[in-house]
Amino acid sequence: MDTMDTTDVKIITGKALSRRTVLRGFGAALALPFLDSMIPAFGLRAQTAAGPIHRFQTVYVPNGMAMPYWTPTGEGREFELSPILEPLAPFRDQMLAFSGIEANWVTAHAGASGSFLTGATRGGRNEVEILADISMDQLLARELGAETQLASLELSMDAPANAGSCTANLSCVYTHTISWRSPTQALPMEYNPRVVFERLFGDTGSTERGAREARLREQSSILDKVSEKLGDLRRELGPEDRAIVEEYTEAVRDVERRIERAEEQIDIELPVLEQPQGAPPVFEDHLELMFDLQLLALRTDLTRVVTFMMGKEQNARPYPQIGVPEAHHPLSHHNNQPELVEKMSRINRYHTELFSKYLEKLRATPDGDGNLLDHMTILYGGGISNSTRHSGVNLPVLVMGGGAGRLQGGQHLTYSDRPSMANLLVTLMDKFDVPVEKIGGSTGALPIDTLAGL
Repeated sequence: MDTMDTTDVKIITGKALSRRTVLRGFGAALALPFLDSMIPAFGLRAQTAAGPIHRFQTVYVPNGMAMPYWTPTGEGREFELSPILEPLAPFRDQMLAFSGIEANWVTAHAGASGSFLTGATRGGRNEVEILADISMDQLLARELGAETQLASLELSMDAPANAGSCTANLSCVYTHTISWRSPTQALPMEYNPRVVFERLFGDTGSTERGAREARLREQSSILDKVSEKLGDLRRELGPEDRAIVEEYTEAVRDVERRIERAEEQIDIELPVLEQPQGAPPVFEDHLELMFDLQLLALRTDLTRVVTFMMGKEQNARPYPQIGVPEAHHPLSHHNNQPELVEKMSRINRYHTELFSKYLEKLRATPDGDGNLLDHMTILYGGGISNSTRHSGVNLPVLVMGGGAGRLQGGQHLTYSDRPSMANLLVTLMDKFDVPVEKIGGSTGALPIDTLAGL
């Protein structure tokens, strides 16, 4: 196939370009980012209450938090960032920090990740019984996914394990995902950048191994497949749109090259695997690549719902690059020893530093009358506070982004009545105009609009 999907589109100077223009070549499909040329096609919509596209993302961090280093001081707008949150200072105006929220299901690591987006109050009773609830991301995907190529993306930094016992004699499924399509169907999290890339830009209809390997044998870029159509498009665009397309396609090619380099570093053949090993061996490289893939998916409106685990619960990754050679999970059981809590805080701060770099990219990416960060609601945090005893009290939770005008950041909101995490999920659903009566064990909505007029 070597055509351009231009349903209801005329690529002629002075004509509107469809938001859904996709350049197609054999085995490739390149969706375009938002361009000025698309504004006429959306002129009527821009004048309606619909406003900008609102996207949701979850970034989950495992194994709890060094809470003395996490919790901001002060309340409302008069608060100071903690050492762990300091890297997020450039985004303070689009930050809602929460204190006093309680987990719905407190059973070691299974309850932490199992209830984070589901609000489930209990899971299965053994390693073969699977039970949670539909997660918030999938509730949103049911509604927002009708407008996109992919209803949602579920990603992780760790290979999935959906069988066996991982914690408290419960199934590994609870610790390896936070996304649930139904109370008994957990969604696997993809950790391989190659598979994610092919899912976003492949045009085979699937990520079946044979199709991917055929393209790899050809040693050609995704962009090579659409080069002719891409050239035709560039000639019809104005200078500003042309610059956006050039920057975007270079970003796609850069991601593709980095995946190829990672694959070249893998020299161990694992024939039982269904997909090639494409994860970079260095954590930071892998994380940046996964974030960049999410950025590409969001800026082209391939999906509006992304769920990402920076680590699975019980992750044992060491961080010698920041002076923490100990494995993360064992270190998290620090018994409140000050020197160990301090080391734990280095890991937590390192995660926010890396997350901050991603936020910088979102803010630098134009989207309609603002940028991607303006039009996103990002839930950042974890399902455990003090990890020594797997505490579910006072969860470390942030909401970042402008929420497409629905959020007013720059606040530290504290709650003395210990509302559940599920109540916050209900509130966030309201922000997407997808109201629900209940998520898991919720008892109502959580008041987060404390400013006058909201």
